Amino acid sequence: MTSLHITVGDREQIRGDTLQFIQQADAGELSADDERAVLQFGSYSDLVDSLTPLRLELIQAIASESPESMREAARLVDRDVSDVHADLKQLEVLGILDLDEGGSGGAIRPSVPFDAIEMHIEYPLLADGDADSTPASAD
Repeated sequence: MTSLHITVGDREQIRGDTLQFIQQADAGELSADDERAVLQFGSYSDLVDSLTPLRLELIQAIASESPESMREAARLVDRDVSDVHADLKQLEVLGILDLDEGGSGGAIRPSVPFDAIEMHIEYPLLADGDADSTPASAD
């Protein structure tokens, strides 16, 4: 099963992890587990803005129904073709789906190369500076 792993992390951590990954790849030090698809957002807001409920529904419909065109994908989710087209383009940029030529009549065919999406979200409730603060009392 091919999974897309989605995480949320701080931008400096993402930059450091990316540089480390590139160095390991250049040195031939990656294992099969390291070669999985990962999409990392810099903040929870970025994740929510990019993966709206409508987009997640669209991804699921494409994965399960394999539409032959963007128009057919729009019909599957009962949405306007132009809105679905914009969402498909954004999801392609994120690497969540592919848009391939060769659908019926030369249409662009969306496809999802993953069987599942796994999300790992850390949502800190306290800012780093507040972590050692004494909590407020309700007394």
